[in-house]
Amino acid sequence: MIHETAIVEEGVQLGEGTRVWHFVHIRKGVKIGKNGNIGKDVYIDIDVLIGDNCKIQNFASLYHGLTVGNDVFIGPHVCFTNDRYPRSTIWTDERLAKTVVKDGASIGANSTIVAGVTVGKYAMVGAGSVVTKDVPDHALVYGNPAHLRGFVCDCGIKLETKIKKKNLMLFICSECGKEISIKDTNHMECEV
Repeated sequence: MIHETAIVEEGVQLGEGTRVWHFVHIRKGVKIGKNGNIGKDVYIDIDVLIGDNCKIQNFASLYHGLTVGNDVFIGPHVCFTNDRYPRSTIWTDERLAKTVVKDGASIGANSTIVAGVTVGKYAMVGAGSVVTKDVPDHALVYGNPAHLRGFVCDCGIKLETKIKKKNLMLFICSECGKEISIKDTNHMECEV
């Protein structure tokens, strides 16, 4: 389903079951997997890659150089940048900094993801955050700049129960019971 007000340029690949809503603009070369949902007024720049089952909320801006894995949630008004040193009169492809959001990650409303960052699998970025550095798998980060505040399960619940084993922390989700191993947590208050 593509709403009549959406602009989908030639060469865009949309997977089966993906819905494109009002006033969306999807540029050439974009590939979106199956069963996605692209909300109102979303802008997706050239050659962006988006996996299966992704939900991209209203007014999000996804710029050239971004790769989004499967099962990713991108909240409303999220902005991904692609130039670390932007100037209005200077642009070359060499300035493009690639950004990656891995499978299962969630990015809260009004967050900004700075160019060149990787957001790990099942990580969660809290609303209004500015992410300036890589986010580990299962990490919970928030703030400006975003800081590591804990870890979350695949189901999204903050992990509390932990058992230390050598250089690993074993977390057990209170909601679904899943066990998740995280390497060294001595960096719990580091900026990301």
